Amino acid sequence: MKRPNKKIFSRKQFVILIVFISVGFIIGYSYDLTKEKRIAGKVDSQQLVREDVYREELINQQERNKELSEEVDQLQQSIRANEKLLIEGQEHAEQYVKRAEDLRLYLGDIPSKGKGVRVLLEDAAYDPKHANPNDYIVHESHVFSVINELKIAGAEAIAVNGKRLNANSYIRCTGPVIVVDGQQFPAPFIVEAVGEQKTLSASLNLRGGIIDQLLHDNIVVTIEENDNIAMPSTNAEN
Repeated sequence: MKRPNKKIFSRKQFVILIVFISVGFIIGYSYDLTKEKRIAGKVDSQQLVREDVYREELINQQERNKELSEEVDQLQQSIRANEKLLIEGQEHAEQYVKRAEDLRLYLGDIPSKGKGVRVLLEDAAYDPKHANPNDYIVHESHVFSVINELKIAGAEAIAVNGKRLNANSYIRCTGPVIVVDGQQFPAPFIVEAVGEQKTLSASLNLRGGIIDQLLHDNIVVTIEENDNIAMPSTNAEN
């Protein structure tokens, strides 16, 4: 007795099975690929969003940097302007200090010491051939002439016989003596001045100037430069 020939799968069924398996694999692969693309697309979208955010932040930062750069330029200009004003202020302050010191010297409020000139004015020897002896003595006008010339030449301080002059000083003649601010001095008269020696000497010795005039008036004049002339303040004298 023959056993029946049982076939588990027929060829047709086997082919169908292979087709189903292949289709299932393709479907599964397609699903995975689609899922991956979807995830990749989502990632790309998120990346684009982040890039947009970064780009906007970069633009904002660049604009802020530009604003800060402009502020720095303005501050630097302000600093330079303030430095210029400060320098000018210092220069003006130095000028004011120098001017104030010159005024104090002129007023005699502070002592004066330094190089300068000394002018000695003496009466000439009396000539009996001339009847008027006043033609041979030093008058206040002669002293004034010397003082004014020294002031014009830039003397910072002047004294007559040691008496410091100030802005309100007066000189008058009383016989053989002169009175300086109420104090009498006999001849000879010594006029001292503190200042630039060469300038003071040159001013006094100008041709046709004060020295020639004094000599014409029979006044004996001696000029010498001195490196150590000292004068107290007018307050110290009182």
